Amino acid sequence: MFDEMGASRTRRTVTATARLMRALHLDGMLLAGLAAVSCFGLFVLYSAAGDNTALWFNQLARFGIGIAVMIALAQVPDHFLRMAAPAAYVLGLVLLALVAAVGDVGKGAQRWLDLGIVRFQPSEIMKLAVPMMCAWYLHQRPLPPSARDVIAVAFLIVVPVLLIAGQPDLGTALLVAAAGFLVLVLGGLSPAYLVGAVAIVGAAVPLVWHLLHDYQRQRVLTLLDPQSDALGAGYHIIQSQIAIGSGGIFGKGWTNGSQAQLEFLPERSTDFIFAVVGEELGLLGLLALLAGYLFIVGRGLLMANQCRDAFTRLTSGSIALTFFVYVFVNAGMVTGLLPVVGVPLPLVSYGGTSLVTLLAGFGILMSLYSSRKLLGP
Repeated sequence: MFDEMGASRTRRTVTATARLMRALHLDGMLLAGLAAVSCFGLFVLYSAAGDNTALWFNQLARFGIGIAVMIALAQVPDHFLRMAAPAAYVLGLVLLALVAAVGDVGKGAQRWLDLGIVRFQPSEIMKLAVPMMCAWYLHQRPLPPSARDVIAVAFLIVVPVLLIAGQPDLGTALLVAAAGFLVLVLGGLSPAYLVGAVAIVGAAVPLVWHLLHDYQRQRVLTLLDPQSDALGAGYHIIQSQIAIGSGGIFGKGWTNGSQAQLEFLPERSTDFIFAVVGEELGLLGLLALLAGYLFIVGRGLLMANQCRDAFTRLTSGSIALTFFVYVFVNAGMVTGLLPVVGVPLPLVSYGGTSLVTLLAGFGILMSLYSSRKLLGP
């Protein structure tokens, strides 16, 4: 009898939770994936932060802000998001222009606007505004896009990318470019255009090489031979590879990583926290984290596929795939497969604006998914 009563209470609790999730337009599976990876990230960050416990509590507070923003955006109707896309894009361009004119300078880069109450990077807005604007432009046009539409969308992408790259912030510029380009790919971009884009990029490499800053060129050269400057430009990659390799299959144990805890590993709580996972939790820890990421991306793509129109499908798909690009680029640069471009590991690296932007993107995805037309009961 008591077992039946307990089972009944459990069913009522589950039903009430499901109703609340539907009322808030939240997807339980996606939310569970985000929560799992976020908790994993806080677990690792506590170790990476060392004695700086204030950093961990700051990250916890930022998660709270990000979750609040995600839930709020999930309530916004899809038609309002579609109408707001051009305004968000223009606002982002204006803020980027303000950064170029009066932005704060830090570590040799001019990327921030200081409003007194808050200091933030406007370039983060464009990670969402650019794909939404590209999807807005394409949603009432025939797909796959024509040559004229491809050129128009390319222009919408290139303008903010150049402004961000000039700060300089090559990592964010690449992510914004990827977010916009993925909209074109999801829209059915012809393989011929892809081949042409690769050819143009290849032809532009010599010009781009001369436009890069000295430290950016050095990062590319370091990727080819880290040992050429083991105590300088190659130090980050070498220490990261040592940390990951020394972790083996099972790792050295939480808070027991020598490279991280003895501060041989630079930026261990931000860009290179992936190496901390490898050292302390080993290959199994890295695989568990990557499995969590793949679950989030897979669920996001499934939700995008069920959205009801071109705008919602293109925007949702771009948000999910851009999340994958985050993971791919960070893991690639930490393991020495890609140049170091300053891309954080999503939901794990310490950071404010980027974390809130990520969760805001998933809030938009949930909003667009909740507006789908369901077939059947």
